[in-house]
Amino acid sequence: MRKQGKLTTQELNDMKRHPEIGVEIVGPVPFMAEMLPVILHHHERYDGKGIPHGLRGEEIVRGARIVAVADAVDAMLSDRPYRKALTPQEVRLELEKEAGAQFDPRITAAVISSEFFRRISEQMT
Repeated sequence: MRKQGKLTTQELNDMKRHPEIGVEIVGPVPFMAEMLPVILHHHERYDGKGIPHGLRGEEIVRGARIVAVADAVDAMLSDRPYRKALTPQEVRLELEKEAGAQFDPRITAAVISSEFFRRISEQMT
């Protein structure tokens, strides 16, 4: 969505349904069956405050915990209608702040210490 400004309540509710909609779209594809829990739960939070089911910690499949961090890094490094892209240093600080709350702390640490993160930090500074 590229809307300028705040979302309406209905728009926000529609956005919150996108994991379930993704499962509806991909569900009939037989070779994608093992990815359905990842698609459905990639917006769960490590602290249990996510969507759609409020799963926490290890209740969330590992793939969804990985995608949650990757998705957030991509979003933070990208321009949005409501803000400019963050610097790699700002992304790192946000990941560190949310480790154990929004994100699995082990996955967060692995991403921050990864070769990928080192390269984007060098390229963008």
